[in-house]
Parts: sequence; structure tokens; C-alpha cells
Amino acid sequence: MATNELIPVNTSQDVISIRGARVHNLKNVSVEIPHNAITVVTGVSGSGKSSLAFDTVYAEGQRRYVESLSAYARQFLERMEKPDVDEISGIAPAVAIRQKNSTRNPRSTVATSTEIYDYLRLFFARCGQTFCIKCGVLVRRDNPEEIATQVLSLAPGRRFYVVYQLRIDTAAPPAPGRRLFKKKNATPSQEVLRNALSDIQRRGFNRLFQDDRLHEFSSPETLLDVDFTKPVWVVVDRLAVNAESRSRLIDSIEICYREGNGEAILEFVPDAAGSPAQRLVFNDRFECKNDGIIYQEPEPRLFSFNNPYGACPRCQGFGNTIDFDLNLVVPDSSKSLDDGAIEPWTKPRYRVLFQDAKKFARAQGIPTNVAWRHLTVDQRRLLLEGDPASDFGGVKGFFTYLERKKYKLHVRVFLSRYRGYALCPECGGTRLRPEARAVRVAGKSVTEICKFTVKEARAFFATLELTAAQAKIADKILDEVRSRLQFLDEVGLDYLTLERLTSTLSGGESQRIQLATSLGSHLVGALYVLDEPSIGLHPRDTQRLIDILKSLRDLGNTVLVVEHDPDTIEAADSIIDLGPGAGELGGKLLFSGTYDAMLREPKSITGRYLNGELRIPVPNSRHKPNGKFLRLYGAHVHNLQNVDLMIPLVTFTVVTGVSGSGKSTIVHDVLYKALAAKRNGSSVKEFCDRIEGDAEIREVVIVDQSPIGRTPRSNPATYLKAFDAIREVFADTPDAKRRGYAAGHFSFNVPGGRCETCQGDGTVTVEMQFLADVELICEECRGTRFKNSVLEVRYHGKNVHEVLQLTVREALTFFINVPKVISKLRVLNEIGLGYLRLGQSATTLSGGEAQRLKLASHLTRSENKEILYILDEPTTGLHFDDITKLLAAFRKLLESGASLVVIEHNLDVIKSADWLIDLGPEGGDQGGKIIATGTPEQVARNTQSHTGRFLARALNANGQAKRPTNGASKSTGPSATIGNGAHSLSTDP
Repeated sequence: MATNELIPVNTSQDVISIRGARVHNLKNVSVEIPHNAITVVTGVSGSGKSSLAFDTVYAEGQRRYVESLSAYARQFLERMEKPDVDEISGIAPAVAIRQKNSTRNPRSTVATSTEIYDYLRLFFARCGQTFCIKCGVLVRRDNPEEIATQVLSLAPGRRFYVVYQLRIDTAAPPAPGRRLFKKKNATPSQEVLRNALSDIQRRGFNRLFQDDRLHEFSSPETLLDVDFTKPVWVVVDRLAVNAESRSRLIDSIEICYREGNGEAILEFVPDAAGSPAQRLVFNDRFECKNDGIIYQEPEPRLFSFNNPYGACPRCQGFGNTIDFDLNLVVPDSSKSLDDGAIEPWTKPRYRVLFQDAKKFARAQGIPTNVAWRHLTVDQRRLLLEGDPASDFGGVKGFFTYLERKKYKLHVRVFLSRYRGYALCPECGGTRLRPEARAVRVAGKSVTEICKFTVKEARAFFATLELTAAQAKIADKILDEVRSRLQFLDEVGLDYLTLERLTSTLSGGESQRIQLATSLGSHLVGALYVLDEPSIGLHPRDTQRLIDILKSLRDLGNTVLVVEHDPDTIEAADSIIDLGPGAGELGGKLLFSGTYDAMLREPKSITGRYLNGELRIPVPNSRHKPNGKFLRLYGAHVHNLQNVDLMIPLVTFTVVTGVSGSGKSTIVHDVLYKALAAKRNGSSVKEFCDRIEGDAEIREVVIVDQSPIGRTPRSNPATYLKAFDAIREVFADTPDAKRRGYAAGHFSFNVPGGRCETCQGDGTVTVEMQFLADVELICEECRGTRFKNSVLEVRYHGKNVHEVLQLTVREALTFFINVPKVISKLRVLNEIGLGYLRLGQSATTLSGGEAQRLKLASHLTRSENKEILYILDEPTTGLHFDDITKLLAAFRKLLESGASLVVIEHNLDVIKSADWLIDLGPEGGDQGGKIIATGTPEQVARNTQSHTGRFLARALNANGQAKRPTNGASKSTGPSATIGNGAHSLSTDP
């Protein structure tokens, strides 16, 4: 019996059972993960969460799948090592959705990566109508049925002939060595003519038509009057307009199409009623009947920019070409034409063109005293493309003229100044050839639909009206498109355009796109392993993400999530908490069970934070702005709407807002790039109107979670330069001096003291073709990385290899009398990285550990004044306990005179800030405005701010909501925030 209910997947057991997992720092962990449930793995950064979820469970699921393939197929796939685990049973096929964007393909877009574009191509191929590029008329084949309907609508009784043109091949093969001259209207030879006529007769045609006369084969003498140098038509049928002749007319037209190269001609003869002779020409070619332009019939490959059949011939489907770059031609869009907005024409040599442009602008009614960016699209297009009727070539005509002169060196140099990647002039960045862009559904082409945001596309397809025939064809296609758009909307990506390049997405956005794609594929019985899907999501959107995870589970899948977000943890069916510390202090199972049980578990650090026993307090006092500010005026990149912004220096400033509101744009694309441009002496006009207060900043540093090194040789000691001091200590020992060893002999990065067999790696990699590469400990140095003679040199009883095995805490005690080493390592211990080993490979560090290590390297500076640090979501991968340590590192930076600008969604960081800048109100085109600025308490009272609503709860939960503000302004109004932008900021205590 048919049922709509989902049937749970029958597995050999109800759980994935893991016994004795020892991958990385896991200490013989045994745990069970229930099937068809959401399981969250949590714990402090570096406690072994990713080791369990990705390097054990996912790696084994993937390895088993790959092992099922042939040896030949395996050599082309990623070779996976067997995880160090005693047993894993009940595992399902695994899909990993990681927290990083590895796509660098310039052809990959949001629509292609979610498969929406594949369905759109099919939809347009089956339901699209082609409209002529020149005249806009519908392009179609002449259908015999429709022709019959049109003819029978004429006056009844009119007589006509159905004919097709006789084409006789007059070409004879040329004599060898003779050049073939084409003769106009050459008369066919008697033999060719006889063969052609007998062939026509053999196929059942007995009449020819020329000059309004019929010539019958039955009276051969009439054929003598036919002039075969002029067009001759073969008569297929003689008919009169009446309903009974419909089927006969259709058959005749089909015969004409078959015999006459797809063309049928209806010759109406004059009659007694005074109707004149008339000729109607029809054909089965897919062409515009007005202009005669032949078009390609819509098919899926016509809409693919990855296929030469559909890609724009000029840019080959990339959307941009190397041409003159408009940003270089008009570097300052705030200038008017009078002020020299078009930079090449400000040169003395081309002043005449500058004057011509102004004359042309006045003639066309284009204002010459208005900023370039405030001109209309049509006005700018006229200046760029020119107008042949007015004898003005425009900017494009100017560069076309110069291209013809580039055999001159100075012209080539001049042209090179304005070259860059520009939108393809033929397709306008849409990537498709004109024939594909001419196909429309409901008045929209596929390229216009791809310019929609997810939200706009959902609205378009929800209200799309089709004919009954189109609806029958497109029903299932549109269901797939609508469901994928719905999933993208539900994961908080409604502000992305479908044509957005995948390579420009953040790690969180990329992950949520994969999540939406997974939902769209309707896989059942799979194991999904996700890495912090809530990253990049505003607290407002977290519930939508949880609903998506529940949808995956309800389909019949097992969902394993590495996560720190309290709402996601609460929504989980089962929780695994690892700890208690990080690195070698972690890797133990602290708790496994339900959310309520975890709140009562005293061993679980996560549980103690969630039940309120431990908390990140709101600071008792905040840094007040000291009167020094960084001011941005008129920021207009991407979706920013002419924003004025003020950032107090030597404070902890957090930029907040919903996903897509413009946070990364204003910090990375405006603030960072404008400061860099100002330091280099370039113009900032590309990013904002002007920037002030930058004299107070001598350096800008971006601190992210990227690895500190990509080789096993990179480690905390080398990154912090502590190893330099340690090597000097060893070089100063009497034994080293006696042997003639300098500091370089104690380095494994340069020849001298390192083991040359493994070149200081400590391991040797053996390639195994279709099996995973095997990493063996070097037999020469036994993994110590150094030559035996170097290892014989000891300091306080330890050699250099043994010192590298010390943790930071142990090293602080060991080098107590060496201030150079202590000064570098003390900071690591203070920000919670005392458990790291000095020689621990950088490739084994988590993202949070790498980020704090970078902060530590800056904290070791003696002077941080006039340095601006920019961090983008520094809480990625961090537990509540790690956030406490991160905030401690921030406070140390502030105390040393630094300024901090942080993009963040985490409420614990937001409530600890000195100053907030909240963007919104929504994402995409609905964002790009400053909604609120001020202290957390002030923003929390703003009724317009989504962040303020959630921040008020966080402050109330800490009993701090009514604490008097120590921020940069006093406010007693209902919305206690500073006005939007730089002009209204008060610095009263």
C-alpha cells in the first residue's frame, strides 16, 4: 500500500559503535552515535572533536566506500589511511560538509554548485521561446497545421498552387589543372536537365510552374517554354480554400518541406472576384521571418557557459576579458566630466578629445558638472560607447583607435596603464552567446534570472504563470528549482545572487550551500558530518539552520555535527563532550547522552557553561573612546549605501549584523583596502569618498585562522621566534663550542646539524600507488630530526630534541634563567596555550589554536601602539572556555595600545565589546546601512536592531542589562544608540 510516511533505514544496528579510537590526541575513546538522530560533538578547541568526527568516523566511512572500488579506480581517488581505531561498526556512507571554501573555479557559481542552473537549462530548453535580437519578433518554425489554419482563414474558394523551387545542380567537375570560374545563372546541360526532370517525374510530380504558367509533363512541347536559367517551381498540388482540403494541404506542405529543402510556397492565382496574385512563403527553418536571421533551437547545452555551443565566443564563458578596465579609466567616480573623470583624456596629448566629449555631452543633455557615479546608466553608456550619428567614438572608440597604433612603443605603454579584467563587451558578463540570451520564459532570459537574489528568484518562480502545455513539461523541473531555492533561503542565504562566484563565498556560506544541496538531493541512509554550520549565521537565523538539520534527520539520515552554538547543542538528540583540556590534556570522553543529562554532569565543562555555573561575564568597565577616531565617509562598495562610519581607536570595536548586511565589505573591502591605498599614495575614491584619522595608525594586521605553516617543520617555537633563542642557548654550551657548532647546527630547516636522510622532517613518506601513502619514522635519526653528534650536546641534561618535546609550561620552568626564551613563551601560557609542545607540528593545530598563536606573536611585541588589528569571526571553532581566553588576549592587546576591529556573531564577544557597529537591517540589497552604534547596552535598547534584540537577552542573562553605561555617549531615549554614521558621535564620559 502506498504511503507518504518516511520509512527509517534498516541497518544492522541502531547505532554507530566506535571502540578504542586513538586518532591524534584521542585516548582510547569508545562511544556510540545513534542512527537517524542529530548528534553534536562539543568540547574545548583542540580537545579532539574533529579527530573523532572527521578523522575517525568520516574517514572510515569514506575509506570503506573507496575500498569497495577496483584497484584501478582507487589510484585516481584520494587515498585514505585507516584510522587508528579498534573497531567501528554500523557506519553508513559518509558525506562531509566542511567549514572552508576550497572552490577556486572561476566558472562555478551559486546556481551551478546547487544544481539550480542544471534545472534552469532544462527548463529554458523545453519551455523557452526565442525572440529575435533585432526586431523582437517570436522566432519559430512554420508548422504545417498552423499554415493550414492561416490559409483556410482566407476567402473561401480562392485557388492556389502548393509548390517548391526546383534546384538543379549545374556544377560539373573542373578539368585537372584548370581553374574553376563560377558562371552566373549557368544553363544546365541537356543531360543534367533530362536527369533532373525524369527524377521529378519518377517521384510523382507532373507539373512545373513559372511566370504564372503551368507546364505539364504530359505535353512535352510546353516544357520547351521553360527558362531553366530562372527560378522554376515544382507543383505539388492545386487546391482551393475550403475546410475539406485541410488534410490535403497539410500533406502537400510536408511534401514540400521534404523535397524542397524545408521550404513551401503557396501561389494564389488571380480570380474573377478581383483577388490579386499573391505568394506566401513558408519554411521549417528556425529563423526570424522578418530579418531572416537563423537561430539555434533551444537545448540544454545552449545555456551552458561551460560548453562551446552556449558560451560567449568572446570571453569563452568566463564573463570577463582583458580589455580596458573602467576602474582605471575612471579611477575617481566622484569627479565630474568637467573635473576630468575620464583619466586618459586629461593628458595634454588628448585634450582635444576631452573638449569633444564635453561638447557631445552638452548636445545629448548629459550634465558635465555631476559626479560620474551619479550619472544614469544610459548617460555613462553614451560616453563610453559613443554615438556614430554624432561622430563621437566614445572611450571604446578611442581605445580601438589606439589598438591600431600599438606598433608604437609609447602607445603600448599608454594602453598597458588602462588594461585589466573588464566585463565582456559582447555578453555583458552574462557568459552566454546571444542566441541563448534571446530565449525567454515569462519575459525573462536565463541570465536575467541568474541576476536575481535567492529571495527574488523564489518570488519569481512562486508567481510564474505558464501555459497548460508548458506547465505539464516543467512541473517536475520547477519543483526541484523551488525546493533548492527554499533550502538556500532557509539556511540564511537569501541575499546571495544566483550568479555569485562560489570562490567569493566565505567558509560558512560555502558550507551552508553544500547543506542546501544535500537537502535537495534527498539522500536517505547517509551519515552527514558537519563542521560548525552556525558559523557566519546571525543568532536570528540559527533556528532556521536547526530546522534544516532536523529535515536531514527526518529524511532518514544520521547527522553528526561539530558545534559550540548553545541553541544547536540544545536541539541535538545526543551530545558527545570531549575534554577536559586541549591537545594532550584532552581526547577523553567526558559525557555522552542527552542535553538534560549533560546539564547535570559535573565533569562536562560545556554542561557547566550551559547551566549557568560557569559564564563569560560582562566586563565591569569598558574602554572609553579617547578622542581619537578613524572616520570613513561615503563607503559605497557592493551593497553599502553611502555609509559614514566612525571607529574609536584604542578600543575593542565589534561589527555586527545579519548575514549579507555588509560587515565583511565595510571592514575588508573598504576599511582595510582604503588604509592600504592611502599608505601607498593611491586614491581611496574606489572604496569611499574620504578617510580621516588614518595618521593615528601606522600598521594594519589581519589575524585569521589560516594555518601558521603548511609543513611538519613549522611549530610554535619557530613561529614565535623562541627557537632562535633556544638554539643560541645550545650554541653557548661548552660542548657545542668545543665541537665548533653554531646556532645553525641546531636547526632542522637548514643543512648542518639536521638529519639529511629525512631533511629534518623526522619521517620518510613512501608512495603506495593505489593505497594510502605510508609515513615511516626515519631509520637514520629515529624521528629526532638531528644527527647523533648534535644530540650529544646537552643543556641542563636535555638535548635539542628533548627540549622540543617539552610543553610550554614545562619550558617556562626549564628556561627560568633565560629571559629571551621566557619573554616569548610566557604569553602563550597566559592565553591558554601552555599545553602545546614546543616542537608540535603546525599542521596538527586547530583553527582556534593557530589564531591564538598569531595573537601571541603580536603580544610578544614590546609596542602595539598605533596598530589596528582586524579579525573576522575569531570565535570559529572556539568553545565557551576558549572564548574567555580569547577575550583575555584581546584585553592584553588593548592594554599594549592596540586598536581592535572584530566581525562577530557570537553574543559573548559582542557583549564584551567597548563599541558596537550594527549593520542591516537585512542582507543583500536590503542591507548596507548602519542601524545602530554605541556600547552594547545602548545597542540592546534599539528596537530596529536584530542584534540588539538578542544582545538584550544575553545582557539580562548576566544580570547586567541595567548596569549604567560607560560608553562613548549618554542617552536616555527609548533607543539609546548613536545616530547612524560618523557625524553624530559624542565622546562625553
